[in-house]
Amino acid sequence: MEPGMELTVLTVPDCPNVPVMQQRLAEVLADWPGVTLQWRVIADVADAARWRMHGSPTLLVNGHDPFAEAGSSPALACRLYRAADGSLDGAPSAAALRRALEQADAA
Repeated sequence: MEPGMELTVLTVPDCPNVPVMQQRLAEVLADWPGVTLQWRVIADVADAARWRMHGSPTLLVNGHDPFAEAGSSPALACRLYRAADGSLDGAPSAAALRRALEQADAA
């Protein structure tokens, strides 16, 4: 992973999807030792807008949400992600996370 790549996960208090994101990121980041991962709890709509959070959990890679859908607006709510098979999940799959980080690393 590119030196200096910054990963931040934005969450709302008590979001049930956070443990899923934690587990999947731990799995993916095992391949990239030394990466610093920050977690930030967002408690109001103003902060959600400022951080460009599209629901909890949101992963920012160098300040960019690689899973943002066009036209989505900031949200102080739980977020669902579309899986490869079309189903909904509380966090991106490990494979999707890995792809997003590899694309950011290559950019």
